[in-house]
Amino acid sequence: MSSPAPAPASPRPVRVLLVEDDDLMRRSFAVALERYGYQVEAAADGLSGLEVFREQSFDLLILDVMLPGLDGIGLCRRVRETSLVPVLMMSARGDGLDVVAGLEAGADDYVVKPVDTYVLVARIRSLLRRATYAPAAGPERATDEEPPPSVGERLVFGDLSIDTGGMEVFVSGSPVALTPTELKLLLEFAAHPGIVLERHTLLRNVWEYGWDGDSRVVDLCVQRLRRKLGRERIETVRGFGYKLRR
Repeated sequence: MSSPAPAPASPRPVRVLLVEDDDLMRRSFAVALERYGYQVEAAADGLSGLEVFREQSFDLLILDVMLPGLDGIGLCRRVRETSLVPVLMMSARGDGLDVVAGLEAGADDYVVKPVDTYVLVARIRSLLRRATYAPAAGPERATDEEPPPSVGERLVFGDLSIDTGGMEVFVSGSPVALTPTELKLLLEFAAHPGIVLERHTLLRNVWEYGWDGDSRVVDLCVQRLRRKLGRERIETVRGFGYKLRR
């Protein structure tokens, strides 16, 4: 009699690096995320967080802005020197310069403290979906919207080309490294070339906000794309939104 087939391997737990200097918040966030099945490694300051990040592999980073030694903004910049891992910033000042600085440093999204666990987990799940995004498996859209590009299609806009199968972007034949959020935003533009996309549409389709979110995340991510792809590639239509030039 043949031996029974081995049980399928359990999926690897998502590994999260949490860098938060407040002891109570760090412990409470870690416990809450572990209850949702995440494997959490925690650090109490920016330099320790950077050391842990360099020694281990993580699927997502959660960085507080106000950290001793190396703050969250500086830590995010150091991470972006070598990695495109999704980064979620936490700020106690949702309308301050912290948010802008974090997004300019390369963060994908942010939440304002105090934050409900359900909101935090929702933002984490959205970031992880972007990190594994494939155009054919994107979020459902209204029936009057154009479908996203199919997997394996190569899209060309002048010197910009996008390989939707390999998830690679090239400018004048040279590869361009994009974060998962930047790539998904570019694919959203590429699915509607020459068509103006409003900020709230981009918030819904890229960041998966089911409510009116902060449009600064869109504006700053567009700025980052322009720095990498060329400033004239994405056009601002004042009062409406943005469009990708054909």
